[in-house]
Formats: sequence, C-alpha cells, structure tokens
Amino acid sequence: MNNRFHTPTFMVKAALGASLSILTIGGIFLWLSNSALIEGEAEEAKATSVQTTEAAKASPELIATLKTDLMTSEYVAVGAVPTEITPDIAIPTDIEKMVTVSSGDTLMSLLVTAGATRSEAHGAITALTNVYSPRKIRPGLDIALTFAPPTTVEEAENSRDVGPLRAMQFQPSVERIVKVSTTEGETTKYIAEEIQRPLTMRMARSTNEITSSLYLAATNVGVPNDIMIKLIRAYSFDVDFQREIQKGDSFEVVYEAYYDEDNNLARTGEMIYGNLNLSGDDLQLYRYTPSSGFTDYFNEKGQSAKKALMRTPVDGARLSSRFGKRKHPVLGYNKVHKGVDFAAPRGTPIYAAGDGVIVRANRFSSFGNYVKIRHHSGYETAYAHLKGFAKGMKKSKRVRQGQVIGYIGTTGRSTGPHLHYEVLYNGRQVNPLGVKLPAGEKLKSADLKKYKVEKQKIDSMMNELKKPAAIAGLQTN
Repeated sequence: MNNRFHTPTFMVKAALGASLSILTIGGIFLWLSNSALIEGEAEEAKATSVQTTEAAKASPELIATLKTDLMTSEYVAVGAVPTEITPDIAIPTDIEKMVTVSSGDTLMSLLVTAGATRSEAHGAITALTNVYSPRKIRPGLDIALTFAPPTTVEEAENSRDVGPLRAMQFQPSVERIVKVSTTEGETTKYIAEEIQRPLTMRMARSTNEITSSLYLAATNVGVPNDIMIKLIRAYSFDVDFQREIQKGDSFEVVYEAYYDEDNNLARTGEMIYGNLNLSGDDLQLYRYTPSSGFTDYFNEKGQSAKKALMRTPVDGARLSSRFGKRKHPVLGYNKVHKGVDFAAPRGTPIYAAGDGVIVRANRFSSFGNYVKIRHHSGYETAYAHLKGFAKGMKKSKRVRQGQVIGYIGTTGRSTGPHLHYEVLYNGRQVNPLGVKLPAGEKLKSADLKKYKVEKQKIDSMMNELKKPAAIAGLQTN
C-alpha cells in the first residue's frame, strides 16, 4: 500500500497550502501595521491574489489565533519564525569574604569594616563568647565571613555592598573550629558552635647523616621545626654545635605526630627520643618524668641532660666571635672579648640560660639593651645588644630556664644583629663554651628502676619503627 503522504496529489496540495500560508501571513502583517497601499499598488495586489484580500478582512479572533500559531512547533518547523528564548534569571548568592587579624584590630572593627552593621557585629560577638573568648584572637588569624546579598534600596544608598551578616568561622587551633551563624528564619539572632577535628597520634621517626649542619640534615628529611628546636635544646648543655659536629655524623629522633582525617600532619607533640652520633659515639636521650614531677631528658645511665646553664641561649644562631683576645670590629684595636657572639636575624628570641633572678634589664653603655641574670652557686649570665625586652622583663623578676627574655638586635656598639653572651662565675667572666657547668638531676633507687623500664619500652618501639612497614608509613615525614 502506498503512503498517502507521498502521493503526487498530496504533495501538490501541500506546496500550494504552504504558499497560501505565507501570503496570508504577509497580508496580516500589513493589516496589523496599519499600512495603506497606494492606489497603483492596490490594483496590482488585487489582481495577484484574492486570498490575500480576503485575509485582510479577517476577524480579530482569527488574527489572534494566527498570531498565537506563529510560535507553535508547526511554524517553527518550516522556518517561518525564530524560536523564542527565555532569558535565565540570576539568583542572588551569598557573599564570602576573608579577613585577617592585624595588630591592634578588634573583632568589632574587623566585622564593621568588612560590611556588617554594628548591631550584627555585636550579636555575632555576643554569641561567640559562649564558646570562645574574643580576647584570645591573635594577629594572623584568618576569619571567613558570609553575608547575604544586598536586597534593599537602603543598603545601596548607604554604599553597603553586602546584606546582613550570616556567618563567621575561624580555626584557632588545628583541632578546633569555631563557627557563628544565624538561626533558621532569623537575620540578626546568632548561635555559636565549636567543632572538634579528630586527630590520630602516631609515633614518627626521622634519621639522616649530617653533611654540613644538624639543621639542614633535619630539614632535608622533613623534621618539623618545633621538634628540631626540642632536639637542639636537649643537647645544648653538652654539645657545641659549631665545633663538635662534623661531616659524617648523624642524628635520630622519635616524636609524637598527630594526623588529621586526610592523613596530613596537623601538629607534633613531644620528642620521645634523640640520638646524636658524633665521631662514632652515641649520645642517647630518653624523655622521662621522675617522682619530682619535672619532665626531662636522661642518658642511658639516668643522668639528666639539663645543666644549670645553657651554653647557647638562642636557637639556630651562628657563632660569630669567640671568647678571648681579638681585634675589635668597631674600635679597630686588639681587646679581650669577654663573651661569645651569636649572629642571628633581628628579632630572634633569646632565652634565659638558667633559672634565676634578673638583676638588670635596661640600656647599659656600649652594650645597648642589656639583661643580667643571677643564678645559684655563684653564676651569672649577661645578654647584650638586644633589640628589645620580652614582656614583663625587669629587675627582680624571676625567670625559668628557656624562658624568652628578649630579642636579637644591634643596639649599642654593634656592627650587625647578634647576641653578646657572657657567663660570670663569682663576678669574673669565663668562657661560656669551655666552663664546666654543674650537672642536673641524677636518677636514683626507685626512679632509676622505673626509668629503665620506660627506656626499654622506648627501645622496643623504635625497633618496630625501623621495620619496613613502619618506615613507609611514618619515617617519611
């Protein structure tokens, strides 16, 4: 059976119908445009097509129907009219801003400067105090703010580029996130919440050969800075890092490492074990808390590594001038140098070499900013050319060993930023690098027995860490 749509009769009718439709549409267009035919053209149009003239006399209802049909798929299919495109409607989105706390900033000033009203800022800060004190916010902290889009004429007139404050979030520590946000259906009523990040503690081990310095050797295997500082401090009583460490020596350190849910190192804890192999000799130290309650590092025999005084009261410094006779760099003539100089960047922290009482903390002649501390057993230490003093440092102030007392500078008679460090015994300067310092605590009886048990546990743990699986998972920090 032949398809009726393919017959010659149907195709002729379809072509004629299409032509008539086009002519009809043209006539309607002229009629709707209120265009009048000039007399000569009217006669010619009448002779050409009676159908067009009839269409011009069509009723309004018919015209409306035809106009509607112009947008149907039937007319679009034959290319009579273009497809109508509906423009996308832009939906306003929240506005995100990140601000960083600078010295002297208050949380109120930060929020208002970012676009919040004082009322919104006050509401958010009031809610925050339920979980976190705004006084604890320190310079350098990043705070993420979320604002609603501006919606009112009033906001535009006030040059406010944001709407109401919706949320505030910051991370005061690696384990803690603080968030303040509006409650459902409210725009100025805020609630605060504290989110704890789960961290997993694992023991980590790092070791490397020293080719130039302990600092570079540790950095090359990814030892975190705070662990590196603990390692240096633990050995600072017995080891001269400038003279005693040679190429071919090595180090080993075991410490607590805390990882987040993505297995990224979030922070470190305590150094549990350290070893410096210097010229073939091992100097092992184990962390232990005796019955006295003061945690320290002890050698294999139970002798504390801590001494009455530190030989180097500054981290990462370079020994730039030794004790003894030398040509003075400023005066230009030979003079006895009654201390040692440690060169370091301006602002590097300086530590109290031992427990004691400050006897002087002010400007002192060619020494510039100067601190002097009296220790027990006739010892004193002096620190010169400081950029400034740590907060609270003044005469009669009691300080603990390792406490920050000031910062590297170049005040007084100085050619560059460094610390001039002196050790005095019974009022006379002695060589800080050569003087025999009083020993620290030595474990005895019950404490010594408990220490040996703890030491054995640490040794067993290190043996586990040295196995291939542990090395792959932990030693590559």
